[in-house]
Amino acid sequence: MKQDPADRWLTEGAAKHRAGDLGGAEALYRRVLARRPMDANALNLLGLIARARGDAGQAVALSGEALARRPDSPVFLASHGAALAEAGRPAEALRFLAEAARLRPEDAVNLRNLGQALSDTGRAAEALPPLRRAAALSPGEPEPPLALAHALRQLGQREEAVRAARAALAAAGERPIAAEARFLLAALGAESPPDRAPATYVRDVFDRYAPRFDADLTGTLGYATPAALAALLERAGAAKDGRAEALDLGCGTGLSGVALAPFAARIEGVDLSPRMLEAARARDLYAALYEADLLAFLPARAASFDLVFAADVLNYLGNLAPAFAGAAVALRPGGRLAFSVETAKADAVELGEGLRYRHPPAHVAALLEAAGFTVEAREDAVLRQERGAPVKGVLFVARR
Repeated sequence: MKQDPADRWLTEGAAKHRAGDLGGAEALYRRVLARRPMDANALNLLGLIARARGDAGQAVALSGEALARRPDSPVFLASHGAALAEAGRPAEALRFLAEAARLRPEDAVNLRNLGQALSDTGRAAEALPPLRRAAALSPGEPEPPLALAHALRQLGQREEAVRAARAALAAAGERPIAAEARFLLAALGAESPPDRAPATYVRDVFDRYAPRFDADLTGTLGYATPAALAALLERAGAAKDGRAEALDLGCGTGLSGVALAPFAARIEGVDLSPRMLEAARARDLYAALYEADLLAFLPARAASFDLVFAADVLNYLGNLAPAFAGAAVALRPGGRLAFSVETAKADAVELGEGLRYRHPPAHVAALLEAAGFTVEAREDAVLRQERGAPVKGVLFVARR
């Protein structure tokens, strides 16, 4: 019996896929679908390519089509659940990931995804069994013990979290995930804090959080920092005349853009998270949006702005001096920097178990002065609620 060429194309496509030739693999998978439009394997593999390229919506759609054709496949259940979780929809992902785990209980990757989705939906205690099983099934891999360490941290089980994070670090070698393991150990008080949160960690956290960011912050967490910072900016003398060239640092979904709009003729935004930027773009407030690290972005935009606005972003930096120096470069003479920081409980910079830095206000003021700024206004504030308790912070407006 003659072999269907579509079978050969699938095999060749999978080989290219494993070798990293996504374009070549995609072309072959699409040839399969042209011949066999109902081929679930080709649809699923195209979904994996979409995930690799960061196209969350396409990944969800393609994996969903594959699953519709073979709804009892643990592979397709796991793939669709992972796509939903990566798209920031962990609550929807859970039933697919759980069913895949029931059908194929030895799939360590799916178990890890299930545990992470449970943690992301506030069910860290339920996440421990699948995460422990994932770690046991894949010794030498850093991702499962690191996910386990994060879940244990959420539950306040510090000692076990430290052990899991150390296991992740030992397995990570020179891979980028090692920086996240060290960062978590520092937040748990087991290592010295680095100067900043790893950029890859911040990006991944906010990519997953983007779809529910606004609802959680403004609803559950009572977040109103952009509006409070804009009010302080106005009291410091900034005019709501729609004339400023403004930069929104860590713009997220654009909540700060709403607060900035009355001051600005033009707003540009910069963020590490592409999915946050997608949400910000939908608000139609920004003249330009950039996926970039603020420490690299600011010095490259000399004398470009009248106002730099940073609500709830500098708490991912331990050392604020480079950010202030970059803002001084990016601002025109007389320009203003408006920002929030979380308040340290002691007289030194702290990295809390919430994985954000806290800063002593006097230290922040001294760094501003060293960077050539004059503090125009300063105000204590409650930045949000966290686990039912207020997160205390300080709002600053400083002039170059």
